[in-house]
Amino acid sequence: MSFTKLLRPKSARYTNKFTYEDLINAESELGRTLFGPVPEGHRREFFESRRNVWIWHESFINDLGKLEEMTIRYEVRPTGVFKKPVGGSYEKITGTELDNFRKAARGYLELVKTKLYC
Repeated sequence: MSFTKLLRPKSARYTNKFTYEDLINAESELGRTLFGPVPEGHRREFFESRRNVWIWHESFINDLGKLEEMTIRYEVRPTGVFKKPVGGSYEKITGTELDNFRKAARGYLELVKTKLYC
C-alpha cells in the first residue's frame, strides 16, 4: 500500500498539506499491522493519539450479528503505564502485559518513522 496515497487528504486533492487526522489515520493503518493479520470483518487500530497516550481499538460483528468493541487507552506516566478500558478505571500494567505494550509501542514508533516520515 502506498502511504502517500493513504495520506492524501480527500478534501484537498492537489495539496501536500495533511491534517492531524490524516496523519493519525495513516499511523493507525501501520500500527494495526503490528499484531498480525486483521481477520476479515474486524477493525483494528493502534496509535499514539498524543505524547504518552496510546489507543488500541478492535471491533467486529459476532456470530449473533452484534457489534463487539473494545477500546483501551494507555497512559505512560512517570509512575508506570496505566490502561483504562472504556467504562472502566485505570489499572497499572506489569509483567508480560507491560513488556508487550513496550514492544508494541517501540515497533509502532519504528514503523511510522521508517515507513511514513522517512
